[in-house]
Amino acid sequence: MAESSPKDATKSVTKSSSKSDTKPTNQKAESGRTLWWIVFGIVLVLTFGTRFYNVTVPDHVCWDETHFGKMGSWYINRTFFFDVHPPLGKMLIGLSGYLTGYDGTYPFDKPGDKYNGTHYEGMRIFCTALGAAIVPMSFHTVWDMTRSLTAAIFAAAYILFDIGMLILNRYILLDPPLICFMTASVMGMARVTRLTQDARSFTPAWWLWLVITGAMLACTISVKFVGLFVVLLVGLHTVSDLWDVLGDLSRPITYTIRQLLARAATLIVLPILLYAAFFYVHLSVLNRSGSGDGFYSSGFQSHLIGNSLYNVSMPREVAYGAVITLKNHKTGGGYLHSHNHLYPKGTGAQQQQVTTYSHKDLNNRWLIKPYDKQPQPGANLTLVKHGDLVRLEHTPTNRNLHSHREQAPVTKKHLQVTCYGEVSIVII
Repeated sequence: MAESSPKDATKSVTKSSSKSDTKPTNQKAESGRTLWWIVFGIVLVLTFGTRFYNVTVPDHVCWDETHFGKMGSWYINRTFFFDVHPPLGKMLIGLSGYLTGYDGTYPFDKPGDKYNGTHYEGMRIFCTALGAAIVPMSFHTVWDMTRSLTAAIFAAAYILFDIGMLILNRYILLDPPLICFMTASVMGMARVTRLTQDARSFTPAWWLWLVITGAMLACTISVKFVGLFVVLLVGLHTVSDLWDVLGDLSRPITYTIRQLLARAATLIVLPILLYAAFFYVHLSVLNRSGSGDGFYSSGFQSHLIGNSLYNVSMPREVAYGAVITLKNHKTGGGYLHSHNHLYPKGTGAQQQQVTTYSHKDLNNRWLIKPYDKQPQPGANLTLVKHGDLVRLEHTPTNRNLHSHREQAPVTKKHLQVTCYGEVSIVII
């Protein structure tokens, strides 16, 4: 009968010991994952309960709902308007209203107006859902950055129990989509860094999170321009990541180049394309004339259904005897404007006031004439050439545009511009 050697006995003891050590480790890891999911589930339940409780209360216009609810209505009615913010947030509000039965007819005149049966609930719930997503995303972001469940719980709790965030994210505003996309951008940034550190670069998950991060950056900047700060944050963090990749001497330089190209494609090129695509959709949807027409050129207005210039050809030349409008592109598109009111005493000559006006109006119209004679009806068409001296007559009041050596009423370093009824006035 063969006897086992001490060497075999040692191997047997070692194997047995190794198996016994691995089993508690696996159990501990499994227990940690279970605890993580339990905590995350509690965060989700508390988020849902606090955010969606009485979400349709009050049933009247609150705060800036008067602005963004109205803009959502314009998208549903395809009515063009002008706003200082990029279009994505307002388009999403309009889309959520359209999909939930809102017909775009409520006026949203002022805060306190009762909705009176209007289907506003869909827009409220949509904005609340985006605001609610901030809590679990904050939890996941801090977990990826620290691998500390305690830190992740505190991060989620700070958002979850913040009354300001709770109220801000319940109404039809741009803040819920803006903060949601900002938080998603930071979460994607943290996730990409974690996958890179875990040597999982260029895996499908890594590419997916890079694309998500780039898309969320585009969405952020497409809601409000303040999203540029998040673009800056993600950009600086990406530079830090690439510096760490470059410092890993175990990797060839081609690996760093691939990392750089991947980040450039997903975090620079993709956001630019998406940003342009959102504006393309915005301009395609809003194809009817509205209150914002006057901020844009006549050529643009000619494409808007219902506009007075719709389908009108836009000649590149202008002739004497033509009635024109003049727009200053440096003052937000203000038209040269006058009206039948004189400047008061103490403001230079008491002649007809001349200003700019941002909206279309009959008082924006000017007749272009030779400087030394009146245009004759039935005369041959004469085009205005470069260097010609011309006179502009304000057609509603038949007075000529005029400037003289009187101080302007507002800026004393400039001269006053008026309208005056003398034929000797020359405009160069």
